[in-house]
Amino acid sequence: MFELLLTMLERLGIIVTIAFVLTRFRFFRDMIHSDQLARKQQYVAIGFFGFFGIIGTYTGLTFSTESLQFNSWPLEVSSDEAIANSRVIGVVLAGLLGGKRVGFGAGLIAGFHRYMLGGFTALACGLASIIAGLIAGSLHKRNRHVKLRSAFVIGAGAETVQMLIILLLSKPFENAIALVEVIGIPMILANGIGCALFLLIIKNVVNEEEKAGALQAQKTLRIADQTLGYLREGLSAASAKAVCQILHREIDGSAVAMTNRTHILSHVGLANDHHQAGHEIQTTITKNVINDGEIVIANDQTIHCSEKDCPLGAAIIAPLKQRGKTIGTLKFYFRSEKEITHIITELVLGLSNLLSNQLEIAEADKAYQLAKETEIKALQAQISPHFLFNSLNTIISLIRIEPDKARKLLVSLSHFLRQNLSGTTANMTSLNQELKHVKAYLEIEEARFVDRLKVIYDIDESALTMNLPPLTLQPIVENAIKHGIKNKNTDCLVEIRIARQSNGTLVCVTDNGEGIPPERLSQLGQMHVSSELGTGLGLYNVNRRLSMLYSNKATLHIRSTLHEGTTICFIIPTTEDH
Repeated sequence: MFELLLTMLERLGIIVTIAFVLTRFRFFRDMIHSDQLARKQQYVAIGFFGFFGIIGTYTGLTFSTESLQFNSWPLEVSSDEAIANSRVIGVVLAGLLGGKRVGFGAGLIAGFHRYMLGGFTALACGLASIIAGLIAGSLHKRNRHVKLRSAFVIGAGAETVQMLIILLLSKPFENAIALVEVIGIPMILANGIGCALFLLIIKNVVNEEEKAGALQAQKTLRIADQTLGYLREGLSAASAKAVCQILHREIDGSAVAMTNRTHILSHVGLANDHHQAGHEIQTTITKNVINDGEIVIANDQTIHCSEKDCPLGAAIIAPLKQRGKTIGTLKFYFRSEKEITHIITELVLGLSNLLSNQLEIAEADKAYQLAKETEIKALQAQISPHFLFNSLNTIISLIRIEPDKARKLLVSLSHFLRQNLSGTTANMTSLNQELKHVKAYLEIEEARFVDRLKVIYDIDESALTMNLPPLTLQPIVENAIKHGIKNKNTDCLVEIRIARQSNGTLVCVTDNGEGIPPERLSQLGQMHVSSELGTGLGLYNVNRRLSMLYSNKATLHIRSTLHEGTTICFIIPTTEDH
C-alpha cells in the first residue's frame, strides 16, 4: 500500500507539468477569473479537462486481483484487473473551476474512455468519474476562490465516492473488496494531494502575473505623475530631456530618447554624449514609425551621431500623437532583443499612449489659457474708453477757466493712459503700480470736484509688492466717484485701504455717498445692469477678471447703506492659495 502511494505521488509530476502548461492558455486564465464561462469557453474547457482525465488514467497502474501485482501504463485491462489512477484530478478541477456543466462534460469524456478500456470495474469507474464532476461542479460557486485545503478534501472525497461505487457495482464482490483494500487509501490520498498541488501551481502562476501587472500599473501611474508637469509645456527639448531622465530611471534599459518628426529632442543613457538635440534621424525604421504611427521593434539600429554611428543593440519605438497625427517618437534601447519581453512591449505602448494623452491635455490647456487671456484683454480694453470719456470731460471744463491746471491734468492724463495701455498688454501688475494709476486718476477727479473731494489713503507699504490684474482698483474708485459722491455738494470722501491679512491682502474702497438700493446691490458685479444709474459694466469686468484668475477667493464683496455710503472689498490671495 505504501509503495503504491509513493508510485502515484511520483507520477503526479506529470500532473504538475500539465498544470503549468495549462496556465499558458488564455482560456484557462479567463476561466479562473470569470464568474460565468461563455458556451465556447465551456466546450474548450470540457475537452481539455476530459483529455487531462484520460492522461490520469494512462499514468496509473493496473492491479490484478488474482496475482495481486501491479503493472505500469495500462493500455489494456483484463476482466480481473482494475486501474489505480489519478483520473479524478482533472474531473474535480473541471467542476471546481468551470461549474457543473464543465465538470459533467469532463467526467463523461474521462469516464467513457475508462469504460472502453474494460475490466471488472469499468462501469463503476466510468460512472464515478461523472459523479465526481457533478459533485465538484455543485461546489463551484461556494469555492469560486478555492482554498488548497478544500481542493484536497473535495479530491479525496470524490475518490472515496468512487471506492464506494466500486463496492456497490463491481462483480465479483470479493474482487472489489480485495481491490479497495489495496488501492483505496493510496488513491484517496494521492488524488487529494494532486488536486491541491494542481490548484497551488495555477494560483501561484496567476498571482505572479497579477502581481507583475499591478507593479507595471503602479510604475505607469508613478511615471504619469512625474511627467505631467513637464509635458504641460508641450513637446520641446527641455520637456523631452526631463521626461527621458524619468523614463530611464524607471525602466531598466540602456537608453531612452524622444524625437519630434525631424530631430532628436533628447537622449539619456548609453551613448548620450553622441546624441545632441538637433541632429537629424537617419534610421529608416524611425521614419516609418513617424509616417505609419505603428509601434515596432528594431534590432541593431543606429542613430546618426556627431562623431560616428553608435550601435545601441535592440530598440522598441512607439509613436507620440496629437489629434491622431504622429508628432514624434518614444524610443527605448536595450542591450539585446531578449530584454524586450511582452511585458516591456506592453509597457512602452502604454507609456506612448500616456505621454500622447498628456501632450493632448497640454495643447488643450494652452488653448484654454490663450482663450482666457484673450477674454481678459478684451475686458481690460473695455475699461480704457470708459475712463477716457470722463477724464476728457473734466479737462474740457477747465481749459477756459484754468488753462495751467488743464495743462497739468493733461500731463497726468498722458501718464495715466500710458499706464492704461500697458495694462492691456500685461497679465499682472504690482499693487504699487495700480495705486499710482489710481492716484493719477484721482488728481483729475479732485480738479473736477474742486474742494469738495477728500481722499484718504490707509496703506500698508509691505503689501504693495503683491500682484493683481491691471486696471482692477481704478474702476472701483471710479465707481465711487461717478455713482457714490456724484450728487454730493460738500464733504465728499473716498478712502482707499490696503492691508495684509492671514489669507492674503485686503483692498477696500469706501465712499460716503448715496449708497446702493438693495435690489440693485445683489446684481452689481454679477451681470450687466441696465438702469438710469449706469450699466455696472466696470464692476462686472473687475469681478469677472478676479474670479477667472483666483476662482471665488477674490470676488468683490459690496456693503452699502442708502444715504450713508458704500464699501467694496476684495482679497488678493497669497501665492500658495491660488
